[in-house]
Amino acid sequence: MHKFRSLPLNALLLAPLALAAGQTPSSPVAPAAQTAPAPALTTDAGDYRPYELRPFVGAYQVFRAGKPLGNATMRLVNTGGARWRIDLNIVGTQGVAGMAGMNIQQSTVFDVQGEHYRPISQSTVRNALFATRKTVGVYDWGKHSASWSGDVKKSRRGRQIALQEGDMSGLLINLALMRDARPGKALQYRFVDDARLRTYQYTTAPATENIAIGEISYDALRVERSNGGNDQTKIWVTQVVPLPVRIYLKDGDDEALDLLLINYKGA
Repeated sequence: MHKFRSLPLNALLLAPLALAAGQTPSSPVAPAAQTAPAPALTTDAGDYRPYELRPFVGAYQVFRAGKPLGNATMRLVNTGGARWRIDLNIVGTQGVAGMAGMNIQQSTVFDVQGEHYRPISQSTVRNALFATRKTVGVYDWGKHSASWSGDVKKSRRGRQIALQEGDMSGLLINLALMRDARPGKALQYRFVDDARLRTYQYTTAPATENIAIGEISYDALRVERSNGGNDQTKIWVTQVVPLPVRIYLKDGDDEALDLLLINYKGA
């Protein structure tokens, strides 16, 4: 049986979202993606343009253990003023995932408060083998408390989490990494998602890498979670597009997921 958790993109994808199966570990690179050091790089943070939220739709091809698994869509929508919604939908089309009708939908509604992406609500819907599981989270900033309802894991049911400024869902952490990543920079965020509270720490590569996806190449900066233990989360970001060009997730000894951006457009 396959399972997903929310991405930063790792809880993914952001956060985060991992597809796992108890089989032999795989190579970290899907055949469709190749990486190499960029021929030239200026690491001066002043060369980086400030990240600007703007609507987008991005299509990903999803690989598991280097083999096609399905498709994913990441979407950012402005719903009025400072309020936004980010969605991630993953659909299994190949193998067991396709036969099981696997479909994972994640969404976070948020607003922009100064430098913070502040979550308002969050939902996750998982469909597989004629079963549906749904959880809904509400971030009450008046009471500085977050709670979840629906098919929450038994050990976390009824849990309320005290909120702090800067707390984010997994999908919002992906946006924050796009905004904050600079060569050699260390990053830290509080992940509050699916009735869980964790501290996520990241390291950013000192130089960009050339990411080749099909016929398209990106000069991208790799950001890697540094306190995940046996779990691995890596994303590659670039100033060319406002969403990750590649997301790599590995949950312990399970086989890896690799999401490769194959199409993007501003919405």
